[in-house]
Amino acid sequence: MALSRKKWNNIIILATIMMISVLTLLDNKTANFPDDASPLFDEDSPLTQLQLDKLWLNKGTFSWQCHPNVLNCQSWAEAWSHIHLSPLGQPLGAADNELAQKVVIQIANKSQPQLWKFFATSGLLESPANNWYQIPPSQREALTPIIKAEAFIEQ
Repeated sequence: MALSRKKWNNIIILATIMMISVLTLLDNKTANFPDDASPLFDEDSPLTQLQLDKLWLNKGTFSWQCHPNVLNCQSWAEAWSHIHLSPLGQPLGAADNELAQKVVIQIANKSQPQLWKFFATSGLLESPANNWYQIPPSQREALTPIIKAEAFIEQ
């Protein structure tokens, strides 16, 4: 039994509506923070400086300033200053320190910076006190800076 053009059009329209509904539902579910997620920084103790390996950002008088190779300075700084974390109940085993990036965090009104470990691929942070935290999936991508590509050309 062959379907008419009108029936095929109806099938395509219904399939499109279903696909849009599924994608909207997924977007709504992943954009929300988990219930136990809380901000790392607040108004009383905001982020003032951060160093991720050799890249850095600093809170200036009017805006964020970054390492010259960071192309998305403002969005990278906003992502880190508004990061939310969910504590993990059990400490993780010896994580692969090869994959860890060192993050030095300076908080306003604190004299000592803190050294954290950032596992970008798994979305984990390890605090100086060896506590483990999960970063919500909706925030993970923005925590990695976009770096200017450089090529060394020999003449």
